[in-house]
Amino acid sequence: MVAEIICVGTELLLGDILNSNSQFLAKELASLGIPHYYQTVVGDNPDRIKQVIEIAVGRSQLLLFTGGLGPTPDDLTVETIADFFGVPLIEKPEIIADIEQKFAQRGRTMSPSNRKQALIPETADILPNRSGSAPGIIWQPVPNVTVMTFPGVPAEMHLMWQETAVPYLQNGGWCSATICSRTLKFWGIAESALAEKVESFLNLTNPTVAPYANHGEVKLRISARADSSVAAKKLIEPIEQQLRQIAGLDCYGVDTDTLSSTVGKLLLEAGQTLAVAESCTGGGLGAMLTGVPGSSSYFLGGIISYDDRVKEGLLAVNPQDLAEFGAVSHQVAKQMAAGVRARLNTSWGLSITGIAGPGGGTDAKPVGLVYIGLAGPGPGDEAESFEYRFGDGRGRDWIRNLSSCTALDRLRRKLLFVKA
Repeated sequence: MVAEIICVGTELLLGDILNSNSQFLAKELASLGIPHYYQTVVGDNPDRIKQVIEIAVGRSQLLLFTGGLGPTPDDLTVETIADFFGVPLIEKPEIIADIEQKFAQRGRTMSPSNRKQALIPETADILPNRSGSAPGIIWQPVPNVTVMTFPGVPAEMHLMWQETAVPYLQNGGWCSATICSRTLKFWGIAESALAEKVESFLNLTNPTVAPYANHGEVKLRISARADSSVAAKKLIEPIEQQLRQIAGLDCYGVDTDTLSSTVGKLLLEAGQTLAVAESCTGGGLGAMLTGVPGSSSYFLGGIISYDDRVKEGLLAVNPQDLAEFGAVSHQVAKQMAAGVRARLNTSWGLSITGIAGPGGGTDAKPVGLVYIGLAGPGPGDEAESFEYRFGDGRGRDWIRNLSSCTALDRLRRKLLFVKA
């Protein structure tokens, strides 16, 4: 039995909204072991929606719709599905009562247009929506075809999927196997270089290993199919260990780990603290660090030293070095790191100075030139600096993000070295 994902919404076609629902459902189907070969995005047009349904029922048995369940005239999903299968819509009083109660809880009165959301195909079952006004349906309009509809709001869809859809599929014989995945995350190595190192693993059939790259980060996803999640994870474990051994320090974490959360764990283990000094990233590094819950235990704060006067006044950067070498230099990066460490009295100081563009570059110092400084707690430990040339082909935000992540990776590697 094969599933198909159909996302309805002209806003998706225009690129106004990121279609995260397809990604979520694809991962969920894989974890349930339900094959899924096709995804479609279609606008709010009844004729085109019917064309999509006609194709889907010829090749798939589980049709998962998201979007188009709202109260406005362009919300057409349920009525179009019902029309395609020639089944009338009926108003469900229990849905109206549920919507009225939700409006009342917010001190509001249900709009007459919301009655539209209580119309479902005559033979369909309600797929409850606990957090929103738009319910979905679970329906078998013809033999060997099951239809489920979900609102386009991701939070509502996720809850409906977990609370109702998953148990329905598990109890209905849809889940023939379980697919589990583990994603290893890497920084400081190119996708091509990593793929060469692990080439022999890329031809495995169960588990499978697939490389991905995004925003400077490289990932290896290990996926295994088995009768249970326990059995699937046992297949993954030895492959994961071998890949970690091959990659060494380039592998920084798994699944939901981030460079900032990994650095945070290492600082907590060592009982140490961190402060940052930023120029071209303008607070981006601090934002990454404070995005981790509990980061106040080890991250004390930062100084955004965009202007050279701030570098001199708050970070004690030597004005002669600024004049001779420029703000974007090894000398200044080191002094920024040492200065913020001393100023905030932390174990570590981490700094970034560079040219993020699009202007400001020269032949000697082009856009994308970045220096990262690191000052540590060891006795007599001198600050270090590292030069990177990230190029100017992907824009200012790319350079700033890459700089922040690379700075975290530099600190991560230093913490692991000290720990060893």
